[in-house]
Amino acid sequence: MKKAIILFGLLILTFPGLFAESITLEQARSMALANSRSLAKFNLAIKSTALDEKTRIYNDYIPTPSLGAGASVNLWNAQGSAPVTNPFDTFSANGRVSVSQNIFQGGRTLVQKAINALASESARKDAQSEYFNVLDSTDSAYYAVLDASASLAAAESALETSTASLNIAELRYTNGMINQADYLQALADKESKENSRNQAKRTLALSTSKLKILINANFSPQPQDIDFSEYEDLIQRLGSTTDDDFDLLYNQFFTLVSAANPALAKSMLASKMAEENVKMAQRGYSPSLDMSFSTGLNYTKDGGMTHNAGTLSLNATIPVDFWVTANNVEKSKISRDQAALDYASQGDQLVTNLQSALMNALSNAGSVLSSRRAVDYAVKNFELIQEGYRLNKNSIQDLGTASDLLYTSRNNLITAQYGFLQSLSTLRSLGAMDDEQKLMNMLMGN
Repeated sequence: MKKAIILFGLLILTFPGLFAESITLEQARSMALANSRSLAKFNLAIKSTALDEKTRIYNDYIPTPSLGAGASVNLWNAQGSAPVTNPFDTFSANGRVSVSQNIFQGGRTLVQKAINALASESARKDAQSEYFNVLDSTDSAYYAVLDASASLAAAESALETSTASLNIAELRYTNGMINQADYLQALADKESKENSRNQAKRTLALSTSKLKILINANFSPQPQDIDFSEYEDLIQRLGSTTDDDFDLLYNQFFTLVSAANPALAKSMLASKMAEENVKMAQRGYSPSLDMSFSTGLNYTKDGGMTHNAGTLSLNATIPVDFWVTANNVEKSKISRDQAALDYASQGDQLVTNLQSALMNALSNAGSVLSSRRAVDYAVKNFELIQEGYRLNKNSIQDLGTASDLLYTSRNNLITAQYGFLQSLSTLRSLGAMDDEQKLMNMLMGN
């Protein structure tokens, strides 16, 4: 058994891929949505507000019945001078039934109905906002793993190149063709590249762990590569966007986002709810009217069973503490003004977020195009320098500089590509769009 456990542990350490599973972005999104506790919490809030609406309907429009019963015995006589010989001789019991109904509440019923409806809609907007937050988090974690994986591949390639260069440097140093300083620089460059490779490994492991936790997977997820050719036309379009094109694109997006953004909609609902609360406070000046009917049965040992006459009563309540109501109205007006300021601030924040997201999309698209060219130039430069190094025409410093340039250029391209995808996710969430193709069509100007 001990040998089997040790062997199993060695397999995990040696072949982690055996316990990994390929996963698509859509699968990751579905798993994250299904396992999100925060989204489940907001969905429960929707159910709670729906029940609040039902409760208000029951209380305001349906008569409220009630049943009651009681029993008693006397422990001493009326004068209290002596205890009753047999308390059960004085036993009495009663039962009653009553029904009450609100007739007029000074308009509070309709106002409360509006408030409950706004609260339910606000809960739905909260859930919608969290839905896209989960999608954004999933996309970010998914792209982070791919980014880290690509960076690791670039680091390993740079390490292989540095190792090969060191082998040549060792041979030349042994033959006296280079001095010790050049040889030490080759050693330092190889160690530096190995350190970069190790850091890239740790980054990949951490990114994979974060994605695994987010989607609640019992395996190590391996995201499938993104086919960037599907975004090529969009990258070319956005990478060459002019200022006039940006203004047109922004105006088009702002019309959509201002109508669909969950955070802005929730802020607007909060402003409307605050206005309704002012109306509710003002209803404190109004009288209220309710009606009730009650009847019941009484039993005593001497009198037997008797029936109470049915009683129909009409009760009116007229508030006279106007100073309290006036104070409540003023407080609700302050809350209304605060909600209006929050709504305006949310609108300003949306403008900033939209401009930032669009600029990031355009900037990253441009960076993808320029980084591609930079990689092409860096590859050609490295090949020339490497060939010259083999022929002893270029120094180890020249080769190290060319290698660093190539490594940096590749990482810049990786960052730009996944940054571009992340900017698309941000735009999707701002506009509350499930359909990515619709988003791409808008960015293409279709």
